[in-house]
Amino acid sequence: MRNPSETINIQEIIEIILRRRWYIIIPFCLSMMAGILFALTFPKVYSASTLILLQPQRVPEDYVRSIVSADIDSRINTLSQQILSRTNLEMIIKEFKLYSGPKFEKMFTEDKIESMRERIKVDVTRTRRDTNAFSISFKGRDPEKVMKITNALANYFINENLKTREAQATGTSDFIDDELSTMKKRLEEVEQTLKDYRENYMGGLPEQLESNLRILDRMQEQLVERRQNLTETKSRLGAMERAISEGQPLQPEGETGTGDTLTLDQLTAQLKQLKTRYTDQHPDIIRLKERIADLEKEPEVPIRNRQIEDTKREIKTLEGEISDIQKQIKIYEVRVEETPKREQELLSLRRDYDNISETYNSLLERKLEAELAVNLEKKQQGEQFRIIDPARMPEKPSGVDMIKIFLFFITAGLGIGGGLVFLLEYLDSSFRKPGDIESHLDLPVLATVPAILHPREVRMKKLNQALSIFFIVVAIALLSGFTFISLSGFELESIQQPYIIN
Repeated sequence: MRNPSETINIQEIIEIILRRRWYIIIPFCLSMMAGILFALTFPKVYSASTLILLQPQRVPEDYVRSIVSADIDSRINTLSQQILSRTNLEMIIKEFKLYSGPKFEKMFTEDKIESMRERIKVDVTRTRRDTNAFSISFKGRDPEKVMKITNALANYFINENLKTREAQATGTSDFIDDELSTMKKRLEEVEQTLKDYRENYMGGLPEQLESNLRILDRMQEQLVERRQNLTETKSRLGAMERAISEGQPLQPEGETGTGDTLTLDQLTAQLKQLKTRYTDQHPDIIRLKERIADLEKEPEVPIRNRQIEDTKREIKTLEGEISDIQKQIKIYEVRVEETPKREQELLSLRRDYDNISETYNSLLERKLEAELAVNLEKKQQGEQFRIIDPARMPEKPSGVDMIKIFLFFITAGLGIGGGLVFLLEYLDSSFRKPGDIESHLDLPVLATVPAILHPREVRMKKLNQALSIFFIVVAIALLSGFTFISLSGFELESIQQPYIIN
């Protein structure tokens, strides 16, 4: 039994280690054996990675604007899902003959795909503003296959990106083309509607308002003139009728106050004079022609009666002209009154036409841009991914650090042994030297008797010593072997995990 206040010197520590040597040797040997078994059975996993850079569009966007609007993170995420899809992983498994052999016969396809998916990793490298690059890594047992599969994944990633961008650009171009055709039909329909409207309301359109007002003014003047002529003609007819009833002779035709001629020659001369100023469609010319025609048909009518009949016909003609002018005035008044309405209707039609035309022109411009963008993607001049660091064959396994494992098992072996020795010494209440008796029992030691060993005990002691030396040698051998395995990366090829890619 030891006094807690006493200090232990080096000699006592050595004595304790020699006496408790089995509690150190056995845990250490077991720890070395466990470490060697772990090093031999733990599979060596190799990892290869390839670095892919985002290359900007080669043609300046001021000249050709890309129509692929998805941000880079979304595209990488989408392409990563395509890489990890069942179809793509099955294709890689068949191409590189993975999970082949008797030991994988009972392995389900879903387990193979999941095992592949767990060994593929996509890491995105970010800067402050944008995503510049990302890497694709893959892990497996065969370094050469790991390299080839990593490069295959990178090439598939780039090819799928090109296909996706081209498909998106083509789809956008087709969509714009369809919308352009639809908008063109609508534009033609609105154009035809506008054309029909202008034809239906020709003469009453807003731009014809000034012309209609001038024509309306002229017709008003003509109406006043015709009414005045009608009044004068009726007065003359009344005078003629009064003269006849009173038995008075009629005023000669050439002396009438109105200046009208009643003889055929005078009417013909007046017609020639009017033709020098007016066209054949002028009402006065038309009226004179009718009077001349009537005179030519009725030459035998007496002059008196003929004057009355001519005056009546003139009144009838003037009344007809007044009626026609009034009808025309009403037509033009309606046109003038409805001009604001026509203006609003035309404004609405033109607004629809302008909106559709503007949309059509915008779609046409976008169609041209989409065609340029499609050619840009087909010629691979747009934004794309480029491999700047292809995967290389890994020279050493990745994953578990064997040096750390080596130190862990050594520390564990020595720590367990040292802990057991400390615990046993702490709990041991026996006396090892005379000083222990004097310090604990407060009794003086008068004499000590050396241990007298039986011959059998002597043989057992020698055997114990021989076994101790033997197991120390074994421990050293195990330590050396564990050191060699940890530093050299030696692996027991006959022991493999069932779900590790070979």
